[in-house]
Amino acid sequence: MEIEEETLPRYDPDKFLPVRVGDILHETYRVTAKLGFGTSSTVWLCSNVKTAAYYTLKVCIVDEKNSKEILVSKHVQSIQAEHPGRERLRIVVDDFEIAGPTGQHQCLLFAPQGMAYTDFLRRFPDKSINKILLQQTLLLTLLGLDFLHQAGIVHTDLSPNNLLLGANDHTVFRNMEKEHHENLKRRLKSGERIIYRSQAMPITSGAPVISDFGAAYIGLPDQKFEGDIMPNFYRAPEVILGMPWDSKVDIWSIGVMIWDLFEGGRNLSDVQHLAEMVSLMGPPPAAFLKRSEKCSQFWDSEGNWICDTEIPQQSFETREKRLAGEDKVLLLALVRKILRWMPEERPSAEDLFEDPFLTQYQHENTAGV
Repeated sequence: MEIEEETLPRYDPDKFLPVRVGDILHETYRVTAKLGFGTSSTVWLCSNVKTAAYYTLKVCIVDEKNSKEILVSKHVQSIQAEHPGRERLRIVVDDFEIAGPTGQHQCLLFAPQGMAYTDFLRRFPDKSINKILLQQTLLLTLLGLDFLHQAGIVHTDLSPNNLLLGANDHTVFRNMEKEHHENLKRRLKSGERIIYRSQAMPITSGAPVISDFGAAYIGLPDQKFEGDIMPNFYRAPEVILGMPWDSKVDIWSIGVMIWDLFEGGRNLSDVQHLAEMVSLMGPPPAAFLKRSEKCSQFWDSEGNWICDTEIPQQSFETREKRLAGEDKVLLLALVRKILRWMPEERPSAEDLFEDPFLTQYQHENTAGV
C-alpha cells in the first residue's frame, strides 16, 4: 500500500531526499519526526544538536529552489524599523544545500509553529471558528500584513493554508519527538528507502503566523505588478481580468478569508467567480471596466452581465448565517468595506485596525477584565 508522498501524482522517488529520523543535516540539525509532505518537498521537525532548539525543516526535491522564500526573508531581516507585525511572519532562519543520490536538495529552516488553519478548522464540528477567534485572527493577521505592505511585499497567496497557529510552548515538540520514537511507523520501498508517516500536529497556543512566501512579490509600497497570481477561490477581480495589481490583492484575500474561516469556502471557475461578485457587490463601475479589454467577455459597455452563467440570487445578508443583530451588521460592514471592485477603494491593513467589528473584540475583552 502506498503512503504519504508515494500517493502523489507523478511521484518520482529519485527526486526526494531519503531523509531518516536521526539523520544530522548540515552537521547541526538532527531530524526527529516527519511533519508533512507535498509535491515539491517533505517537512520535518528537527533540533539543533548544540542548543537543543527546535526547528521546522523543509527539504526540497532535487533542483527545486525556493529563492522567493529566501529573498523575502532576507528583505524582512534587513528592515531596521520596529513593527509588531514582524513577529507575525514565518521567515527562513537558515538555509543550506544537501547532496543527495541524484542531485542537490535545498533545505530551509523555520521557527516551529503549529498546524495550518485549514487543519485547525477541521477540528470544529461545523468546520469554522467562532466570532471572537475570528476577530483575534483577523487583527493579528492584519498586523503582519501591515508590516509586509510597508516593506513593499505582497504575499499574493494569503489563505487558511498559509496561516499557522503559533506555538509558544515547545513542550509539544518534545512530546512529538518522544511519540515518534516510541511509535515509529514506516515502510521499506526499493530496498533502502524508508517512507515515514507524518506526525499529527496537536492544537497549539499562540498568535497566528503568516507563512509561505514562495509566491510573494517585492517592490516599493503601492507598486503595481502584473501577472497571474492567487489561488482560485481567492482571486481578486483585477487579477481575473488581467489588470495590474498591488498590495490590495492581499486585502481582498482577507475579505474572502472571513467567509472561509467563518462560513466555509468553495471552488469556482473565473466566470462563476465573477458572477458571484456581481451578485454580492453589484455590477462593476464603468471606470473599472475600462481597465481591461477582457471585461468585454463578461459585461457590455454599460456594465450589464452578458455571460450564459447566471448571477446567483443572493446577498451578503443571505450568505451570513451565524450572527444576528449588531454582530451581523458590523461583520457585513467590514466585508463590504473590503470586497470592492476598485482596489484603491479597499482599506489598507492599517486602516482596518480601527474597524468596529474588530475593535468590538478589544472593547469587549477590556470590559471583561
